[in-house]
Amino acid sequence: MATTPSPTRSQRLKAATAAIHDRLDARIMALDPFASRERYVRFLRAQQAFHDALAPLYAAPLLRVELPDLPERDRSAAIAADLAAIGLPPPAVPDAPPVDPVDMSTSLGWLYVAEGSSLGAAFLLKAAQRIGLDADHGARHLAGHPDGRAAHWRRFTARIDAIDMTEAEEERMFAAARAAFARFRDLTEAAFA
Repeated sequence: MATTPSPTRSQRLKAATAAIHDRLDARIMALDPFASRERYVRFLRAQQAFHDALAPLYAAPLLRVELPDLPERDRSAAIAADLAAIGLPPPAVPDAPPVDPVDMSTSLGWLYVAEGSSLGAAFLLKAAQRIGLDADHGARHLAGHPDGRAAHWRRFTARIDAIDMTEAEEERMFAAARAAFARFRDLTEAAFA
């Protein structure tokens, strides 16, 4: 009789954050950020505040050792270019405090949320096209990786699965991912207030 393999760490992380992730997705869709460019710029500003807060993670030498492609995963420049391309004033959103790379597991929890949003951006890119934006103009940060979204995501989750972690460290990663989802929710609410 075949046994079912135990879930990987990244699968456990997905399960541990499913409820907050689903609530965030539903809330964002309810805000209808792709109804107009005026609404979209609000979504972009929330994205900008979130990714700017992650800048210390993308620059952390320890994280770059474990994730050599980390610098190319940073979408901050693409988000800034999208805001410039839209040419509409973004709402005032308080800058989020930076996320310090206090330890590997916490950092990976935050990066998991940022990277996961890149995977799910294919749907959002189609929505952006309905308001005249695409991966070359106004929706650069939603574009997929040249190797494909799924392959890029699998490389990231493979690293999460491979890094040695204690149970306590894994729990910190789960908590950090939930905190990241909550932070993006708060930034989105501020942008659409």
